[in-house]
Amino acid sequence: MAERVRTWQLVVAAVVLIVLAGCGLTGNHDQAAAAPVASIEAEPTSEAPTTDAPTETPSPTPSKTVKKTTKPAKPAATADPFWDQLPACAHYDKTTPASKAKVKAALKTASARIYWAATAPTLKLNYPLVKAVAWQESGWKSNIHNCDGGTGVMQVMPDTVTMVNNRFGMSYDLSKVQDNADAGANYLAWLTRYVGLNHFGSSQDLSAAKCKTTTSWCLLNAVISGYNAGPGSIDAAAGSKTLPNPEYVNAVRALMTRCQCDQY
Repeated sequence: MAERVRTWQLVVAAVVLIVLAGCGLTGNHDQAAAAPVASIEAEPTSEAPTTDAPTETPSPTPSKTVKKTTKPAKPAATADPFWDQLPACAHYDKTTPASKAKVKAALKTASARIYWAATAPTLKLNYPLVKAVAWQESGWKSNIHNCDGGTGVMQVMPDTVTMVNNRFGMSYDLSKVQDNADAGANYLAWLTRYVGLNHFGSSQDLSAAKCKTTTSWCLLNAVISGYNAGPGSIDAAAGSKTLPNPEYVNAVRALMTRCQCDQY
């Protein structure tokens, strides 16, 4: 009897071992299979850990960068407050600019000279025209240089001053305020003579009274236009009697009667 009981106990023990092995709680195979799972869980992840606790979203606040972009852009170093057409490639040199009082005196002297004393002694400029062109061109600055070569107050181009020097036997130096003013005024006188002879019956009258509007075809407007666009443009426009640059002419004509430069 005792021998039968012992046999039964051995059978029960064997069954228990088989059941436990089948549930994965023992044995080397189950430990090896669990290893990859542990390895995957140990890898870093970019995802934020999930939680059941509610998170509070902070209210957005303007950043400093956003505030800066809403401010108006600072003017470029070469920006001219008196001429919005100044090219970006213009620049100022390192010399001290002449005072507005000195520039005004130079322009008054230049506008009073007779440049055609031998052949056209009655051809006279006027100060309002000369001061307005100078203000439109440079804002009366002596140390500004345009990318096309124009220098200083009257912004006369190198080829133009060479032509004027050769034609009138002069030696204008554009770096000198008085020479610069004289060169610009002398060129205006040459344009008056040239345009008047070729397109206005030899007239030399620069009176605004001869012009119906600030952009109509008249000697004064044509001379102003030629200073900016060149005499060739006036020749080409003579057929249609339409100024090639009416905005420029209108600006100069307005400055002749009312200019910020008048305060100096």
